[in-house]
Amino acid sequence: MKVVDWQTAPADARRSALSRPAAASRDDVFRQAAEIVAAVRADGDIAVRRFAAKFGGAAPDSLRVSPAEFRDARAALDSGQVAALERAIANVSAFHAAQQSAALSVETMPGVRCERITRPIDSVGLYVPAGSAPLPSTALMLAVPARIAGCAHRSIASSAGKDGRVHAAVLVTAELCGIDTVYKIGGAQAIAALAFGTESVRKVDKIFGPGSAWVTAAKQLVAADPGGAAIDLPAGPSEVLVIADETANPRFVAADLLAQAEHDTLAQVLLVTPSASLARDVAIELTEQAARLSRREIIAESMRACRCIVVADLAEAVAVSNEYAPEHLIIQTRAPRDLLNFVRSAGSVFLGSWSPESIGDYCSGTNHVLPTFGYARSYSGVSLLDFQKRITVQELSAAGLRSLGPTAVTLSDLEGLDAHGNAVKVRLDALADA
Repeated sequence: MKVVDWQTAPADARRSALSRPAAASRDDVFRQAAEIVAAVRADGDIAVRRFAAKFGGAAPDSLRVSPAEFRDARAALDSGQVAALERAIANVSAFHAAQQSAALSVETMPGVRCERITRPIDSVGLYVPAGSAPLPSTALMLAVPARIAGCAHRSIASSAGKDGRVHAAVLVTAELCGIDTVYKIGGAQAIAALAFGTESVRKVDKIFGPGSAWVTAAKQLVAADPGGAAIDLPAGPSEVLVIADETANPRFVAADLLAQAEHDTLAQVLLVTPSASLARDVAIELTEQAARLSRREIIAESMRACRCIVVADLAEAVAVSNEYAPEHLIIQTRAPRDLLNFVRSAGSVFLGSWSPESIGDYCSGTNHVLPTFGYARSYSGVSLLDFQKRITVQELSAAGLRSLGPTAVTLSDLEGLDAHGNAVKVRLDALADA
């Protein structure tokens, strides 16, 4: 674990310490993703199957999961596994149902009423990564708010394994959340298929879900295309930043860092602490715990981008965190909630020694689809609002228009848009004649 002394490090060393690892140059990633998107848009299912085979997955004849496969998936899970999924779904449902907003109606002045109403997005595509590890947790994080929002058409895309099947837990999660349309596709080709539609895949209005750098690039590409689909947020390789002081348990801190490091070779984990002794203890724990984990080869690679940043105090630790804008922020200090008011940029925050990030990944109730790569400076994690549209409404009485109309006419004159003003004047003239 590379240690950086924030007090003595020059500006370029500080920037390097907070830089993210990259799979390839941004230009290469976008070029490759653009080629995939264009091919799927042009050739549909044929291109989807071709890329699935090229990138090491299965290329099944039928891209949609059959009812028999859903039945087989339910039989593959035991009652304890199903119960765990049901409990997680219940907690995520409770938190997201509480995010429902009431209709808004305000009389801004006599005779002028402005309202805001909410409607669900009609058709949504939920991308569930299934590379080195299938993620039924992502399926439930997306399917639950889509159901609560009332999205009429909900589908999941998740790549099939070598056996040509989507992981059983993903299918059971889909079924528990009321989704019966699951496509056996992954990668940038899945994003393109959802955005533009193919012979087998229904086009959607908005795409949700995290993924690789190529998936993220494909999402950005289709969102920029008028014929494509909107997206939730840019969500790439996972990351965590832990702020810890001398009271933190180094065993807990190391375990939290490793929990994110095992996701992907491009995952990044950072420890920011004013305690040099804690940093040493965590480094020892990282080595000891990693040796016992099944994904230690992935961890060994991702830990190359691991950093321990030693700061002067906790105020500086929070400043470093805000600059990095982590997907996950864990605060293990003597009084963690005292720091919360100073956190400005983070996808999701975990307070105290008994709040491991894994709980948020699976079952606390908050959503684990979060902005990465610094996008937490301007994006929020997925919530119920992302599956809805907010529509404004206005209604004026004759008296309201008589009072407010001249203001609109004056402003239209300022802008030189006389047709705007005329739409008001003809009504004011009619009122005057009456």
